[in-house]
Amino acid sequence: MSQTLIIGAGITGAALAYQLYRRGQTATIVSTHAEGGLASAASFGWLNASYFLSRPHYHLRYQGLAAHRRLTAQLSGLPTTWPGCVWYEATGDAQAETAADLRALGYTVEALTKAQIAAKLPALGPVPETALHFPEEGVADPATLARALIAASGAKVIRATVQSLTSDHGKVIGALTDLGPLIADRVILATGTGTPALLQPLGLALPMLTRPGLMLTTNALPPICPVVLATPDQEVRQDAMGHLHAPASAGHQGDHAESLGSFPVVINATLQRLRGLFPGQEIHFGRQAMALRPVPGDGLPVVGQGPVPGLWLAVMHSGATLAPVVAEHLVDEIIGGVESPLLAEFRPTRFQ
Repeated sequence: MSQTLIIGAGITGAALAYQLYRRGQTATIVSTHAEGGLASAASFGWLNASYFLSRPHYHLRYQGLAAHRRLTAQLSGLPTTWPGCVWYEATGDAQAETAADLRALGYTVEALTKAQIAAKLPALGPVPETALHFPEEGVADPATLARALIAASGAKVIRATVQSLTSDHGKVIGALTDLGPLIADRVILATGTGTPALLQPLGLALPMLTRPGLMLTTNALPPICPVVLATPDQEVRQDAMGHLHAPASAGHQGDHAESLGSFPVVINATLQRLRGLFPGQEIHFGRQAMALRPVPGDGLPVVGQGPVPGLWLAVMHSGATLAPVVAEHLVDEIIGGVESPLLAEFRPTRFQ
């Protein structure tokens, strides 16, 4: 039986370990961070295909939603729900164009009037004239989901820092860690922003964008936000315990900021936007999580065979949406040797 070493214990590494287990393969996960990862623990967790950069990217994201549903059917108690999204980040003609584009792709889009929005979100203060409703969209806690998938996979987890990949006769055979060497038949990098440093000695430059993400969680509140809400100023969702989760940047999926600024200023501004959305609610700071989001240079996933035999890559944003489907198809490629058409546009070779 082949032995796979997965570097990275976030949602991507966890999904890979689970899919390997389903195919009768064993995996070892090595990670500097605890199970659940770093970027995964600071994720908004919005599962959607309404945001995409190209047609192949849309299809991958849409299949990501289906892959999440397969996981919830296979494993009970996963932290995945399907509340849908009310979206009005664009208005007027731009909103209508978004609706037309998504419908042309087969996405389910419902146009909401002001009265329908108010009925769906009674606590919303400034109610827009129109919005779009995406009923197929969902929410997951990627860190919690990662821990569940790792537990289900039975993968051995080693807390260690990988210093370099090791190779023999032109083939990657493992990794050197601060605890010593690890040997495997193949290595998969699910290492997010740490990937370029591991690839550089092998002669592959993987460009990554600097995209810091700050996620704010509030105190527990009464049920006021039953959907993912995407407005021009703020995206927000509410969990089962009543906490609001909000990225500190508006439209965080397409955010191009390379720095966050002063944390107190950013957090206070986010709280003010939330209070404006839900007037009359006692909204206060609960906690924060910050991480660099793993966004490749062109914004698209990097998935497939690495620059040398024995090495595979799985680096992407948003892993929350994409990790389950990427894991399904990449593991099929690794085990079966047949490349997936769904992943064809996202190969590492485009950067060589």
